[in-house]
Amino acid sequence: MSEATRDVSRWRSVWRQLPLLVGLLVLWLLLWDHIDVLTVVTGVLLAVGVTRALYLPPVLLSGRFNPWRGLLLGLRMMYDVTVASLQVAAFSLWPWWKPVNSIIAVQLHTRSDLVTTLTAEATSVVPGTVVVDIDRERGLLYLHALGTRTQSDIDRTYRHVLGTEERIVLAIGTREQAEVVRAERRARRLSGTKHVSRPHGRDPGTSDGPSQNGGAS
Repeated sequence: MSEATRDVSRWRSVWRQLPLLVGLLVLWLLLWDHIDVLTVVTGVLLAVGVTRALYLPPVLLSGRFNPWRGLLLGLRMMYDVTVASLQVAAFSLWPWWKPVNSIIAVQLHTRSDLVTTLTAEATSVVPGTVVVDIDRERGLLYLHALGTRTQSDIDRTYRHVLGTEERIVLAIGTREQAEVVRAERRARRLSGTKHVSRPHGRDPGTSDGPSQNGGAS
């Protein structure tokens, strides 16, 4: 690799990390509750130190943001949280309702740490579902889902997680990731199946209901 190519790759890496550095700097300034030269300089040094010195997987940002897809993602999140909150509230007030919960394994379409983290956070924000474990190597999310009495309930939860991942990828993912989720969506529509299968490996089980696997390859 030539020196010029290495310089371009280095600057591209810095550019992709820039939003993370800015976010850490803003967090530092909010913690101090005032802005001056010293806090800004120390915040920049701390942000660079956190991203460079600590042993963490690199957060690779795509450098791409689709405003329309981002708006749709935000609106869908608000809708899901509102509907799920009403459902959970109704269940808690219904005296004859007996919950049947499950641990569902969902195979994501991408292996991006950022997309996996955002999908897990967005899933856990919605009442009734919470991510309890992540298999980073295989791209699996294990989540505890409320009210999964039938296979159709499990399939619906599975599709909801994949839909969340798809909306996140289309908003901020790379073009390659966007093509992957679009191809998966077209395949599901053409096949007419629910794209549900069982993952390899140990079933984590559950203490309050039968353990169910929502899918993996």
